[in-house]
Amino acid sequence: MKTHPNLLDSNNSVLVVIDLQTKLSSVMSPEMASVTTTNTIRLIDAANKLDIPMLVTEQYPQGLGATEERISNSFSLSTPIFDKTGFSCCASEDFCYALQTSERKQIILVGQETHVCVLQTALELLQRGHQVFVVADAVSSRNPEHKNNALQRMQQQGVTVTNYESVLFEWLRNASHPQFKAISALLR
Repeated sequence: MKTHPNLLDSNNSVLVVIDLQTKLSSVMSPEMASVTTTNTIRLIDAANKLDIPMLVTEQYPQGLGATEERISNSFSLSTPIFDKTGFSCCASEDFCYALQTSERKQIILVGQETHVCVLQTALELLQRGHQVFVVADAVSSRNPEHKNNALQRMQQQGVTVTNYESVLFEWLRNASHPQFKAISALLR
């Protein structure tokens, strides 16, 4: 069945978790940090159930700490974590190599900060020919206005701004999917 090219396909997707680190999360509003963490964990759990690869980055982990434990506990043992100092994930050659070898073109971005690392990654991935999706309810910035500005800017450049439920149901495509009950349970 031919579908719209802007619908996510679980066989062509990669979930990228950007800089959801302890010290960065501590400067977000508690509500925004909680929503970002909860929805990211839902996406990670679904990706694990659907065999969707994940790539994780940590911005200068010596100073900003490791990925939040609640999030990292959801990773599979094979989930690679890339240290970086450049704001875009594409500044990491190892990240770019892992993404290229996945041979997948739909990149789903979650993380922080929306107006810095998420934005720069999204625009550079577009430039490299990827289809980029930013999950609005799984990204955060210290300043909500900066987040909103970045989401608008990315959308103007061709990034698809979406939400975690849309991602989950596009990955499933049908209530008859073998993982439908397990994935829909993540919504509770």
